Amino acid sequence: MGSYIPNTRAEREAMLREAGYGSFAELYADVPPGVLLPDGPAIPSGKSELAVRKELGRLAGRNKVYGTIFRGAGAYNHYIPAIVRNVAAKEEFITAYTPYQPEISQGVLQSIFEFQTMICELTALPVANASVYDGATATAEAIPMCIDRKRTKVLVSATVAPQVLEVVRTYCFGSGREVTVVPARDGLTDAEALQQALTDTTACFIMQQPNYFGLIEPAAALGSIAHGAGAKFVMNCNPTALALLAAPGECGADVAVGEGQPLGLPLSFGGPYVGYMAATQAMMRKLPGRIVGQTHDAAGHRAFVLTLQAREQHIRREKASSNICTNQSLCTLMVSAYLSAVGPDGLKEVASQCTAKAHYLQAELEKAGLARKYAGEFFHEFVTKGGDADKILAALDAEGILGGLPLAGDEILWCCTELCAKEDMDKAAAIVRTVQGGGR
Repeated sequence: MGSYIPNTRAEREAMLREAGYGSFAELYADVPPGVLLPDGPAIPSGKSELAVRKELGRLAGRNKVYGTIFRGAGAYNHYIPAIVRNVAAKEEFITAYTPYQPEISQGVLQSIFEFQTMICELTALPVANASVYDGATATAEAIPMCIDRKRTKVLVSATVAPQVLEVVRTYCFGSGREVTVVPARDGLTDAEALQQALTDTTACFIMQQPNYFGLIEPAAALGSIAHGAGAKFVMNCNPTALALLAAPGECGADVAVGEGQPLGLPLSFGGPYVGYMAATQAMMRKLPGRIVGQTHDAAGHRAFVLTLQAREQHIRREKASSNICTNQSLCTLMVSAYLSAVGPDGLKEVASQCTAKAHYLQAELEKAGLARKYAGEFFHEFVTKGGDADKILAALDAEGILGGLPLAGDEILWCCTELCAKEDMDKAAAIVRTVQGGGR
């Protein structure tokens, strides 16, 4: 990478000294020695294109590709129509990167505007931004929207995904805000504990719908409790589930956030993904990042521009509540193409198949000897207990099946999407039954 670094060695050494380090070794002192390459990477000499393709194909062959996936926990294996990639590759939308010059960026601006519109329809909230990096970041970015001089504390349900909670804690650590986790009871947010935790300094309460354990939370009731104490209500929602469940706007949410990956983005080893954010009209000017608006050009034609941008995000960054001023344009385009391709009825069908198949798998696993840990209603994920989780998952793996996510002890978090066929679920249940010694 040396040739790609524009500054000189002397300039880099000057920057090190300014930062308080005597060498690059000191700069990376916190990195475990086992992952450092003191002599640089052992890169072989160049090869021909044909040789490189063969080598990459050989390396790719070492990956294990599962034919059946029963794991979710925030990243979901859905069917993506072929038209999604086709539309995302169109030059009409892949225009100049920066949308600050609308006269040459109409393609990307329109794709973002369509994304915002669809997110508003899904969440039943009037305004959405041009996306943020992922669902966890979106959740953390919602917090500054709710903070004021008197209200600075943050409440987060224990049923929020662990990775989301960690990002929230990281954001709040950097800004000196206090985070309190509201405990769960029987897999759901403990409403009484929430009531007791709320004070006149609480800025917001964050919950997830469906929650990390797959259960459907009483969102409207929890939001009412938060609002009763003067706090804002933030919902992190699986967008696919919103085709069946009450939308955040219908539950009284002030801000709705979540991960857009289920809407047309492949698993891709964990990214890139896309976060969505929507809010009430009263919260509109506090939304971070970009908002694309519709207008007309000098000739009266439909046109798109950036609007309601906080200048602090760009030129007075120390005063900004958020420094996000980019967005996941390609990912939002794929989300828009997916939602356009499947339509409202198609998305509802996807959600219906997800929940129907998850309930079928749960019943079959229970017959095989795995009991449900929680009794509440669930969407397309559920937790089982009983048996040796490691043995069960290893047996499934041997048959090309990626089982659920192992949790504590003997617990497993399972997931079904529309891609899980009945024969796949029956096969998985039979394998579990064998491991369990016959089941019921």
